[in-house]
Amino acid sequence: MTIDLYGIPNCDTVKKARKWLDAQGLDHSFHDYKKEGADPGKLAAWIEAAGVDTVLNRRGTTFRKLSDAQKADIDAAKAVTLLQENPSMIKRPVVEHHGALLVGFKEDEWSAHFS
Repeated sequence: MTIDLYGIPNCDTVKKARKWLDAQGLDHSFHDYKKEGADPGKLAAWIEAAGVDTVLNRRGTTFRKLSDAQKADIDAAKAVTLLQENPSMIKRPVVEHHGALLVGFKEDEWSAHFS
């Protein structure tokens, strides 16, 4: 089964994750949000599985530039809209593999999952 990796190619964390996958000899497909956009159905599924706080990157500059109204009361539906409009706010990378979802790159978590 394939490893689907979602992110932005110039993101340092995505680069580390891709390098790690290559070092493990794990083939993967890469979905570039900047070129291909963010699918609202996938975003909703990720938020349902992992939660808004896991998928939404509140620490990045894109989030900080939002208005106070946009930052307020973010539920799943509002998060999907914000993330679709601003894919840079999706915590990166996101990996779908064998029905599992990994958000962010933590080498020990990835090692356990892919072993």
